[in-house]
Amino acid sequence: MCHVIVTCRSMLWTLLSIVVAFAELIAFMSADWLIGKAKTRGSAEPGEQGGGSAEPYHPTLGIYARCIRNPGVQHFQRETLCGPYAETFGEIASGFWQATAIFLAMGIFILCIVALVSVFTMCVQSIMKKSIFNVCGLLQGIAGLFLILGLILYPAGWGCQKAIGYCGHYASAYKPGDCSLGWAFYTAIGGTVLTFICAVFSAQAEIATSSDKVQEEIEEGKNLICLL
Repeated sequence: MCHVIVTCRSMLWTLLSIVVAFAELIAFMSADWLIGKAKTRGSAEPGEQGGGSAEPYHPTLGIYARCIRNPGVQHFQRETLCGPYAETFGEIASGFWQATAIFLAMGIFILCIVALVSVFTMCVQSIMKKSIFNVCGLLQGIAGLFLILGLILYPAGWGCQKAIGYCGHYASAYKPGDCSLGWAFYTAIGGTVLTFICAVFSAQAEIATSSDKVQEEIEEGKNLICLL
């Protein structure tokens, strides 16, 4: 019989696990990792045609995607074209960014699996005599290590020709030149920190769901157990 056990700590861990997975996924898919130096519509830029208004704007560049001003729109300042500049994995601008994509993808995949499993921990707390909370916490720690490796390698690719085209000739490894860091980079860092917090918090969720009070209510025959 399934005993649904809901505690504040386990519910908070579940919510954080889901938020972290979505945050890392959104950051990975975003083109807002680097905010390029100001350009005009008429200035030369890879993948964009010249002509039109000379109003300045800031193109953005991600690991495999980019956003540029729509060359066909002259009266809408916020109209941009966003999409992948790399159609295949080999077309990603830097070998470091390819490694970043691999490590981030592995970490995000693990986080998504944990987020899915966390939803069922209210009903199932163990599998093969192993605590699901402890197993998920271990997986989150491993995912965090993958994310750290990806984030460390990412700035090493700032010296590639694609980044130089957006950030100027002063851009090099770990030096963004005329670019500034976008929200996606900071979101990835914040998500990585929260990943390790989730890994630690999973132990607290395990303690809360296996407390003496929970066991007493199970012995009393209650199927729905809610504790603060």
